[in-house]
Amino acid sequence: MRRTTLAALCIAVATATALTGCQSGPDSSDGASRTGGASASPAAKEKEPFAGLTGGQIADRALTATTGASSLRLKGDVPDEESGGTITLDVALDKKGECAGSLSMNGQGRADLIKTGDTIYMKYDEAFLRAQSKGESKDTTDAVVNMLAGKWTRTSATGKDAMDISGFCDLDTVLGGAGEGSSAATRGRTTTVDGTPAIVLTEQDGKDRYTVYVATQGEPYLLRIDSASAGDPGTLAFSDYEEPVPAQKPSGKILDLDELG
Repeated sequence: MRRTTLAALCIAVATATALTGCQSGPDSSDGASRTGGASASPAAKEKEPFAGLTGGQIADRALTATTGASSLRLKGDVPDEESGGTITLDVALDKKGECAGSLSMNGQGRADLIKTGDTIYMKYDEAFLRAQSKGESKDTTDAVVNMLAGKWTRTSATGKDAMDISGFCDLDTVLGGAGEGSSAATRGRTTTVDGTPAIVLTEQDGKDRYTVYVATQGEPYLLRIDSASAGDPGTLAFSDYEEPVPAQKPSGKILDLDELG
């Protein structure tokens, strides 16, 4: 069975992170999470630009606009199939392969990430390092923490161990499967997401149901996708379209992991 376009987008983003599914915690959508979700907007109703279009046609326009963007910010929680945990991410990325943001596993600590050019920079806090060192001896864990905690590291983006991160930092790779399938979305009410007027679409792919928010001002970008599937419930939030990615080499001392081996 051919997947719907919105299901394909959800899967494309998750696959690019070497994860599965589209899931989000309470902080996955800036304005919507602070205000208890999307809210009705009279202004959105007055300016709704999709008169005469079906939900499927609106979804197709949204996918075209979103995949055509040169940069955006992706925020949400996604389940990690390998570990069985959940990765929280908040990352800006572009089609040049630049990215900057942060990652966390199961809410335990934080890793900051920057990729610019052919170099990946990462900085881990102590909680993140200790959580990722489970199974190691105390001496080994303490040595790793003493060497890396709070310090920027660098490694080649072309190295074997860095390929997954390099792929995730490339917007073309992240959205690479978003054009697969066809949309049968149904249009619904107008609302706002983080202050942006939007129209709500719903789409079903087998037993999986998706609620989608598309901007009704400016480009018809995707703002949020809520998945109500049994296996992958949650949200992906999209924002900061066409904004420069703040991917700059960190200042100060940087540990070269390639030299350390």
